[in-house]
Amino acid sequence: MDAANEAMVRRAEEIIDSYGCRRENIIAIMQDIQAEYKYLSQDVLEKIAEKLGIGVAKVYSVATFYENFSLEAKGKYIIKVCNGTACHVRKSQPIYDGLREYLGLQGKQKTSSDLLFTLETVACLGACSLAPAMTINDEVHAKMTPEAAVALLEDIRAKEAQNG
Repeated sequence: MDAANEAMVRRAEEIIDSYGCRRENIIAIMQDIQAEYKYLSQDVLEKIAEKLGIGVAKVYSVATFYENFSLEAKGKYIIKVCNGTACHVRKSQPIYDGLREYLGLQGKQKTSSDLLFTLETVACLGACSLAPAMTINDEVHAKMTPEAAVALLEDIRAKEAQNG
């Protein structure tokens, strides 16, 4: 286990302890850990099982049942492209496709190799009048085009490079 993962497991243990190691708090525990790290690692799932006195399979089943939980590391910037009816009709799919290509994502890969971006689709952002819409870390971007979406990511990459 590398140092970053060890720190994550230690922090997960603190969160579990703050809930009194009570099984009925498993979802809240997972939500708090994911809020901090954007995903639940295998080591964290094992720590949850150990501290709550339940099997890893049970913890894993809870984590995979709820769509909100992620078992894969996510990027610093979470991009969500809306695929709801209004956005789809107004061509959100080319935006998603353009971002996948820009990020070099292959197959089921959702996170860029530099761990800067994670690209997802969502059923609806609730911003239908702004279609096609997407969010970057919950900030809404309206009336997007593939070119405008890629330009946003290029701006973020440039800022990240400056901040080093």
